[in-house]
Amino acid sequence: MKAFFLSRILREKILLLAFAALGAAIWLSSVSDRVGAHWREISRTSVDLEVQQRWLAQRERIEREAALAIEHLDPSRTFDSVRLQNELNTLARGAGLANYDVSDSRTERTSQFSVHSVQFSVRNADIGALVAFYKELGKRAPYIGLEQFSLASNRANPAQLNATWRVTSVEIAQ
Repeated sequence: MKAFFLSRILREKILLLAFAALGAAIWLSSVSDRVGAHWREISRTSVDLEVQQRWLAQRERIEREAALAIEHLDPSRTFDSVRLQNELNTLARGAGLANYDVSDSRTERTSQFSVHSVQFSVRNADIGALVAFYKELGKRAPYIGLEQFSLASNRANPAQLNATWRVTSVEIAQ
C-alpha cells in the first residue's frame, strides 16, 4: 500500500489523502453521533434513577398517607362500572347537557380494588353547562376522578364547544 501511494504523483497523493480524510471525517461524525446518543441515554437514566430514589426514600410517608386515605374511604360509596356510567348520565342531565356519549367501561383489577374508566364526550354544549358538569363531577371526589380532558370549539358555531373527559372511579373490593 505504501509503495502504491509513493509511486503516485503529488496531485494524486493529495487527492487520495483528501478522500481518506473525508472518509475519516464521516466515520468520526457517525461515532460522535452514537457517543452523543449513548451519553444522552445515560443522563436520562441517571435522572430516572434519582427520581425513583426520591420516591423510595419517601416510601414510609407515602404508605402512611395511603393507609390514612383508605381509612376515610367508604366502600359503599365507590362506583363499579355500571354505577359510574349511570352517575355520569345523571350528572350530564342535571347540568343540562343533551348531546353526550358515555363509552363502555374499561376495568383494571387488582386483589384490593378495581379501577374503572370511561370516556365521556359532549358535542355542541355551552360553557356554562360544561362548567356545571365539571363542578358536580368534582363533588364526587375521591370516588370519581378526572384523568384527562380536552376542549375544542365547534367550527360551525364557535360559541358551542366539544369536550371529552376520561373519567375514572375506584371500587374497593369488599
